[in-house]
Amino acid sequence: MKTHSVKLQKPGKKIGKKNHLAWLIAKMASEGWNLNKDIIDMVGNRIIDNKGVAVAALNRDAVKIARAQAMQFENRSGATLIGLNSKKKFDCQWAAWANAVAVRELDFHDNIMAKETCHPGDCIPTILAVAQQKNCNGEELVKAIATSYETQLRLSLSIALNPNRIDHVGHLGPAITSGLGKLLKLDTETIYQAIQWSAHTS
Repeated sequence: MKTHSVKLQKPGKKIGKKNHLAWLIAKMASEGWNLNKDIIDMVGNRIIDNKGVAVAALNRDAVKIARAQAMQFENRSGATLIGLNSKKKFDCQWAAWANAVAVRELDFHDNIMAKETCHPGDCIPTILAVAQQKNCNGEELVKAIATSYETQLRLSLSIALNPNRIDHVGHLGPAITSGLGKLLKLDTETIYQAIQWSAHTS
């Protein structure tokens, strides 16, 4: 693990791009590294945790509505919906939406209490849906989820958002984006730009 000291930009002062927090996250996401058993086991457990809470929520109204929305967008090379036949596929953005609602509905999945509380497992439905549609392999999926977790946890351990009336999803956007950058093997510059957009929109 690398530690970086990131300073706030003062009015009128410019910080070089390579010192931006978004750049440091993007650089981490674009670097190569090897999996080990601990990481594989951790990600596997988090996927099981995600699926468990999603299945428990399948008959809740919000989940049924999100699933019905996603079912309007069939795509043979898309992603699966939790609770439906795995042979049926849907556009990944809609599968991510429906599956994320199922995972989030009961609020029972993994949690971290730090400077900012968060559910880092919120990243999994989106990354998994994109991985299915892009036909990524297991190693690529595990690395992407681990990258997203690393981003989410480090941000949550370092930056409190609630005192500024910002919800923890302010960290989740960049975390998911870094994971997708790893999954799709994007370069540092592309991930950097995407993280900035995700931070603004979340």
